[in-house]
Amino acid sequence: MKIGIIGLPKSGKTSIFNALTGQDASTSGFNAKKAEPNVASVDVKDKRVDVLVQMYRPKKITCARFDVMDFVGMERKEGQVFSPSELSLIKASDTLCIVLRNFEDDIIDGMCGKSNPISELNEVFSELVLTDLIIVENRLERIRHGFKRGVKTSTLVKEEDILCRISKALESGRPVSSVDTSIEEKKILSVFQFLTSKPIMVILNSGEDTFGNNADVLSKIGKNFRAIEFAGKFEIELSSLGEEDAAMFMEEMGINGSALNRLAMLAYDVLGYISFFTVGPDEVRAWTIKKGDIALDAAGAIHSDIARGFIRAECFSYDDLIGLGSEKAIKKNGLFRLEGKNYRVKDGDILGIRFSV
Repeated sequence: MKIGIIGLPKSGKTSIFNALTGQDASTSGFNAKKAEPNVASVDVKDKRVDVLVQMYRPKKITCARFDVMDFVGMERKEGQVFSPSELSLIKASDTLCIVLRNFEDDIIDGMCGKSNPISELNEVFSELVLTDLIIVENRLERIRHGFKRGVKTSTLVKEEDILCRISKALESGRPVSSVDTSIEEKKILSVFQFLTSKPIMVILNSGEDTFGNNADVLSKIGKNFRAIEFAGKFEIELSSLGEEDAAMFMEEMGINGSALNRLAMLAYDVLGYISFFTVGPDEVRAWTIKKGDIALDAAGAIHSDIARGFIRAECFSYDDLIGLGSEKAIKKNGLFRLEGKNYRVKDGDILGIRFSV
């Protein structure tokens, strides 16, 4: 999973990045207009993994992981808001996370006025729509130029048709994701990796003094996007504290988990991801797949050879294991199952794949 963090300059994107990753990236590092984002790979903290580790005492522990990319503040440069290299990296994101400034800063406010998160959201989304529209128009121009030269196939005609529908939606301010498309059309569009076809999350980056008191703003954002509130600068301080001290301060602030855990939970929900586990004395590991994926997909997540030689999936649930206390009790109570390749994996399933290659 790759999360691309975007937003206007001075929205606190890099502070959020540092809080999520524990890094110390300079919050003024993008003033030099460097194109490369801050990038980090972080573990998804799952309490179920900790419990399984206590039960199995494995030699190795592997958590699910996701990449976080913090991009330069969005400013229109030479007619476009993203450079080609930035756009290429942003397109590779599975989800975009828009950071909105909801804190006051004397220096910033003296330059550009008070924070207005709803206005910022509209501006950022408009730029995403415009970026997609430019891609569509450029492609349509090339297709129609080919038509004039006699290069007209049924595939190109279909592509022109769906891109025209996409263009109309974007021109009216609607995202690519709002356009109904067939499976065949989705395949045609997949090569473009449109920004507004991606799931979008929003982080309301509030000041410590106003955190928890922005229900109206979150409600307005929530009409179109899933949103979560952070107190960016405070979250950085929390990430540097020990577990007990952090828990105490989080309780005082009404924060129900670390920034990383809260964003990971939101991202899993927005993207429709679930976790399954493999366990044993050698390794306890969490794996990420899509909700609705079958046992064969889970096998493929582990290794393509395992999927190719799939025979059966040995399966029981984490909740049953914790409730009964052991695999022996699971089997005794008839809750240890053998499932075929079309079994729909559930969040929290513990799988052992039988295969032969």
